[in-house]
Amino acid sequence: MVKERRPHIGIFGRRNNGKSTLINRLAAQDVAIVSDIAGTTTDPVKKSFEITGFGPVVFVDTAGIDDVGELGEKRVAKTIASLKTIDLAILVIINNEFGTCEEKLISQFKEYDVPFIVVHNKVDLCEINEKIKIQYESGGALNVMSFHRYADTEKLIKCIRETIPESAFKTPSLLGGLISYGDIVLLITPIDIEAPEGRLILPQVQAIRDILDNDATCIVLKEREVDSFLRKTAIRPDLVITDSQVFLKADASIPKDIPLTSFSILLARFKGDFDNYLTGTPKISELKDGDWVLILESCSHHVSCDDIGRIKIPRWFSNFTGKQLHFDVVAGLDEISRDITDYSLVVQCGGCMITRKQLKNRLKPAIDAGVPVTNFGMAIAYTLGIYNRAIAPFLNDNSNAIDYL
Repeated sequence: MVKERRPHIGIFGRRNNGKSTLINRLAAQDVAIVSDIAGTTTDPVKKSFEITGFGPVVFVDTAGIDDVGELGEKRVAKTIASLKTIDLAILVIINNEFGTCEEKLISQFKEYDVPFIVVHNKVDLCEINEKIKIQYESGGALNVMSFHRYADTEKLIKCIRETIPESAFKTPSLLGGLISYGDIVLLITPIDIEAPEGRLILPQVQAIRDILDNDATCIVLKEREVDSFLRKTAIRPDLVITDSQVFLKADASIPKDIPLTSFSILLARFKGDFDNYLTGTPKISELKDGDWVLILESCSHHVSCDDIGRIKIPRWFSNFTGKQLHFDVVAGLDEISRDITDYSLVVQCGGCMITRKQLKNRLKPAIDAGVPVTNFGMAIAYTLGIYNRAIAPFLNDNSNAIDYL
């Protein structure tokens, strides 16, 4: 089962090339500020709306890639950073531009694996040159077309429809392949100091909805109620999902023949780089005195006295390895101050607050540099000695699980 999502389409190009005007034409309304003054758009701005005959999308209007000065450089950096979230890029040019700005941008498209099309705007002033068109096509553009206000709007929408990746529209099921019609899934959800007042955390809510979408039965309990529930009801769940912080309690309570994993590991498989997590997690055993570990939290939140990323994981790592380790914690999508190669391991949270593409690109520098990566839930399971059991539900053949501990 897959769920619909809104594809993100980024509009890129030099200042005053008509990027904002293009968005307004596609939306058939004034959703972006338009001005003859170069540099009107400063930071990337997201606009959600429905394109008639196409569907709901999010357009990202970006600052000109030729911006100058100290502030201009920062705007360009934000424009490039927005590529981490983009499913399809539209490069807007005028006057047959194909210079350093465009070459650098195309290079960034390729680095972030973003398909792109080229729109030659303001063709009433200058028609596109066939030679320039061929240059862009040889550079990887999926389509190169002219655009003149209203006349070519339908043509551009058709081009978007034909070139945007199918993955941009659909999100796989969180529990797809793990459960079937009529299965019983038990969720163990502690209500502790980090639990939001009056509600559940997002991964728990997502799991409940996904279980219902898969026509299965969901049972939600606090960790201290599990033993009594299993004893009184004699219900045997087909799958148990626990908060990683109570992994040991869940492991002790749930019979060994019942699959057990965590919300964080579900997210690792759902939107993370699971294969690299599987390779990177055992590297925890290879950490040495003085090594630096980078912990990536993909949301900004109030830090409690027993915060999982800042307090518990460092403590579990230190107890497991017996080494003197150093930890950096970076929240949200903030820049990482150290060189990624300074770290011996990167530990990424489940990423419930960011998209799959954002998480993938967040980890990309570490993976490209050969720095091992793991996930909160997988790392916790590893240091607590129950890693094999925690990842078993996700392996095609559970007998292939490596006995790392």
